[in-house]
Amino acid sequence: MDPVRVGLLGLGTVGGGALNVLVRNAAEIARRAGRGIVVAHAAAREYDADGLEGLDQVEVCDDAFAVVDNPKVDIVVELIGGYSPARELVLRAIDNGKHVVTANKALIALHGNEIFAAAQAKGVTVAFEAAVAGGIPIIKALREGLAANHIDWIAGIINGTGNFILTEMKDKGRDFVEVLAEAQALGYAEADPTFDVEGIDAAHKLTILASLAFGIPLQFDKCYTEGISRIEPQDVAYAEQFGYRIKHLGVTRRTDKGIELRVHPTLIPHSRLIANVNGVMNAVLVQGDAVGPTLYYGAGAGSLPTASAVVADIIDVTRTLTTDPENRVPHLAFQPGELSDLSVVSVDEVKTAYYLRMTAVDRPGVVAAVAGILADADISIEAIQQKQPPEGETEVPLVMLTHRVRERQMNAAIEKIESLDAVAGAVTRIRVEQLK
Repeated sequence: MDPVRVGLLGLGTVGGGALNVLVRNAAEIARRAGRGIVVAHAAAREYDADGLEGLDQVEVCDDAFAVVDNPKVDIVVELIGGYSPARELVLRAIDNGKHVVTANKALIALHGNEIFAAAQAKGVTVAFEAAVAGGIPIIKALREGLAANHIDWIAGIINGTGNFILTEMKDKGRDFVEVLAEAQALGYAEADPTFDVEGIDAAHKLTILASLAFGIPLQFDKCYTEGISRIEPQDVAYAEQFGYRIKHLGVTRRTDKGIELRVHPTLIPHSRLIANVNGVMNAVLVQGDAVGPTLYYGAGAGSLPTASAVVADIIDVTRTLTTDPENRVPHLAFQPGELSDLSVVSVDEVKTAYYLRMTAVDRPGVVAAVAGILADADISIEAIQQKQPPEGETEVPLVMLTHRVRERQMNAAIEKIESLDAVAGAVTRIRVEQLK
C-alpha cells in the first residue's frame, strides 16, 4: 500500500519536532498506522536545517498555499499558529478534500465551528490533539475514553508559562516581573507575554475543552479571562498560611444555569494533586459521573511533546482514511447535529469562595466595618488575618477567606469596602476552588 503523504506548514519548534518523530520512528509508526507515513512537501520561510532529520527527502518551499494545493499531499499539518493565514490555509485544504492536523488552539477556539462545518460537508477530518496541553492526550480522553460519562466539571493548569511563574513565586518568594523576565530568557514566554500571563492562551484551550465536555459550540468570546500579573509574593505567602496554593486555572462546570467558562488565578487546597503540579508542566482534572475524578499530567509545550500529539493525530487520520465519514469520531465529541444550545453563564452568576487582601489603616473598628459590609451582602468569613504594622507604619495588610457566594454579591461588597476611608487602594480578590 502506498504511504500517506504529509504536507507540513511550518518547520519551527513543533514542525521540526514532528518531522524528526516521523522520520526517526517511521517503522513503529507504520506498524501502528497500517501503512507508511512520509513528509512529502513542507513550507517554511525561515528554518534551521541543523537537527532536522530526513529533510533531503522533502520538497521545501516558502509558499504554504503550494503545499495545500499539492494534489499528491493527503494530510495537511498546520503548525504556523495564529489566526491568519492559518484559517485560510486550513479552509483551502478542506476545500481541496484534504484531511487536516493542527496544533493551533487560537484557530480552533475562534474559527473551529466554521472549520468543522466545512470539514463535515467535505467528508474530511480535522484533528487537533496538540492544540490543548501539548503532549497530554486530553482531547482523545474526552472524545473517546470518557465518552460514557456525563462530565460534571474540568479544572486545568493549561499554560506552562503562568505555572512556572507562580511556582517560582511560591518556592523562592520572587516577584512577578522578575520571574517573567527569567521565563522570557528561558524561552518559556514570548517577547510579548500577554497571551500567556493574561490568560488568553488558557482561555483558547478551555473553550475547546468545554465544547468537548458538554457538547456546546465553541464560544471563546464568552470565556471570562483574568491573568496573573497582579499576583504579589505576599498573596502567595498568605495562601500558604491558609493551606492553599495559587494556580492559574481554567474551570468549566455544568450548572443548573448553564455552563461556567472561566480562567483566573485560583486558591486550591495544597493537598490536591493538581496544586502540586509545578514548573512548566500542565495538568487537567476531569470529573465524570461514572469514572469520578481523573487527572492528566505532562508537558504542555515543547518540540517533542507537542510533536508527539501531532504525529498521533496523523496516525489517527491515516487509520480513518478509508472509514465512512459518518462513522468517524466527531470533531467536538458529539455528533454535529446533536450540539446543545446550553448557554454559557455570566461570571456574575458564578459561585465560589474568595481570598481578599486589602491595605487598611491600623485603628479600631476597621475590621468590624469590613466584616459588616460582608455580612450585609450575606457573605460569611471563614478565616481572617491582620498583620502587625512595621515600626512607624500606620497601614497593615488585612487578609481573609470567605465562604462561597455569587460573584455579583462579592463585586458589590468589594466596591463598598474600597470606598471606606480606612482602606487604601484596590482590594485584591482571588477565587477559591476546593475541587472536590
